Amino acid sequence: MRSLFGGQLPAAVIYDLDGTLVDSVPDLHSAVERFQQQLGLPTASECEVRDWVGNGAARLVERALAASAGERAEALFPAAMEAFMVAYADTNGRRARLYEGVRPVLEALAAEGVPQALVTNKPLAFTHPLLEKLGIASYFSPVLGGDSLPAKKPDPAPLRAVAETLGVAPERCLMVGDSRNDLLAARAAGMPVACVSYGYNHGEPIAVSCPDLLVDSLLKLL
Repeated sequence: MRSLFGGQLPAAVIYDLDGTLVDSVPDLHSAVERFQQQLGLPTASECEVRDWVGNGAARLVERALAASAGERAEALFPAAMEAFMVAYADTNGRRARLYEGVRPVLEALAAEGVPQALVTNKPLAFTHPLLEKLGIASYFSPVLGGDSLPAKKPDPAPLRAVAETLGVAPERCLMVGDSRNDLLAARAAGMPVACVSYGYNHGEPIAVSCPDLLVDSLLKLL
């Protein structure tokens, strides 16, 4: 991480959530499975859901419907979206877990006084409860969800908004994510970007997108 900033720590670190800090797929899969059952549709596997995550709740539901409802997908979307939101409110945080190394990195940067923020495409109604359940909510300010602004990643607007809120130049911020959405948003915002190799990138290794730094564990950032 220091290598990207002339041997110094960044002035701020902005994280993605799902696939970067938290493996939330088990909870998301349960919610997808539940709405599919309610609508009488074939249910998805956890592996399928893992490839569908990353563009927000609506896109996840659209992908699940495309795989299970065929020509009925568009007509079923409103009912599916409502059922998913109810189901995920119940499953959110039940089986989600922090990836290895996340908590030590958050603690270390907090001890150094480095501001840490969160930009996720997950709706805020699910983001805050998940952070609280995992015991990491206090590390992040500000927190932007997929419904915080008119645009979400890969649009750079949320990253620029965080940098402005923190009073930090974008080039002094580090974006940490797991997907091409994170990388594209960071590039457009003028931020260096580090990516983890283990996250959700729709089945494609993030290495092919050439992040500035690629790590197998967040611990490698220190």
